[in-house]
This record gives sequence, C-alpha cells and structure tokens, in this order.
Amino acid sequence: MKQLYIIKTGTTFADTALRYGDFDELTRRGLGDAKGLVQVVNAPAGETLPEPAACHGVVITGAHCMVTDDLPWSLAIEAWIPRLLQAGIPLLGICYGHQLLGRAMGGRVDFHPQGKEVGTVLVRRCPESSSDPLFGGLPAEFPVHAAHAQAVISLPPAAVLLAENDFEPHHAFRLGRCAWGVQFHPEYTSSVMRDYILAQAGQELDTKLNDLRETPAACSILATFARLATKGASS
Repeated sequence: MKQLYIIKTGTTFADTALRYGDFDELTRRGLGDAKGLVQVVNAPAGETLPEPAACHGVVITGAHCMVTDDLPWSLAIEAWIPRLLQAGIPLLGICYGHQLLGRAMGGRVDFHPQGKEVGTVLVRRCPESSSDPLFGGLPAEFPVHAAHAQAVISLPPAAVLLAENDFEPHHAFRLGRCAWGVQFHPEYTSSVMRDYILAQAGQELDTKLNDLRETPAACSILATFARLATKGASS
C-alpha cells in the first residue's frame, strides 16, 4: 500500500523533543496522520528511502546540520529528489528539506548573508501564489516560525516564487505541479518556537519573545498538503 512518507533528516533539542515531540512527530501531527497512511524514514540512521511508486507524497523535515555539510545520507536524499519530481510525487521540503529540494534541482544553498532568522516573522505571498494549491487560499501576509542559518540563495531554474519577506527572499517556492519548499516551519507551535528563540536569539531575546504567537495559516499548509497527496486514498 502506498504511504505518505516523512523523511526525518534531524532531531530537535532533547528537551523540546521530550515535551512536544521530535521533527517527525510534529510533522505527523500537522498532517493529521492522513488517514493512517503516514510512515517515517529516519535517513541519518540509515533507513532506506522508498521507491517513488510506493509514495502518495513525501515531506522532508528540518535538521540542525547544514546542507553544505554534504553528509552521505543527505546527498542520497538529494539524488533521490529528482526521481520524485519526474514521477510527479507530491513533495514538501521544510527548512533543511526546502534547501535540499532547491539544491537538488539546480539552485544554490549557502549561509544567509545576514545571519540567522529566528522567531515568529511575517511573510508575504507573491503574485504567482494566487493559483497555487498550497498558498492560494492563505492571507496576503501571515506569521510563520523560522529558525535557519542557511537558505536557498538562488532558486532552481523554473521555480515559482510563492512567499518572501525582507530578510528571506525565497521563503517558499514551487517546482512543477506538486513540489514545494518552505523555509519556515509549519510544524512548529509557539512553544517549540520559544525553545529556539531561547537557544538562538541572543541580544534580541526580549523582542523575539514579544513577537511570539501561533501561526495557523502556516500550520494549515501541512494538512492541505496531506489532502492533496492522499486524495483518493482509501482509509
């Protein structure tokens, strides 16, 4: 039976995982378990990536490592991504997964020239997002949770830019009909984001904590992706 796969690429802080769940658990919760079809593959642990034909869809999670570390399991995912796109399998890359999608399809990933983006920030939908299946119904501007040092510095050829802000010009993009990358974290709650602010915000700590809030529009992306990927699947 086909599955909706979560490709786990990393682990959050130990205390955060204990209180709220690790990246795969947070993502599964956001997907709504998609009719019981969700399967997790722990890539750093050496678990085998599924064949595209076995996938309803794929979500690639965030990680604390860097895409430019070129870790063997990460390079294997990067080499696998074009096969998913060629097969028309719905794909959603989150943060690290967003960057892997970008680089796998010809974009460039590196450290953001302005440093880290950490906290609850606003993003704007771009004009091309109006007809997009994931972004078309979202507000023109909405809050998201962000925690990243690297970014897709240049988009892949033929990528459609979907969302941006003044710090990060490539917060979301689409390739083809059904592959998306989001630099922000739709799986985070404000409690999870608070842990990242406390760990990374430095001198801006008070401002970041004051800006902290829930992000319902961003969170809805996961459930919408699950519906698109599993449309027609039996319970």
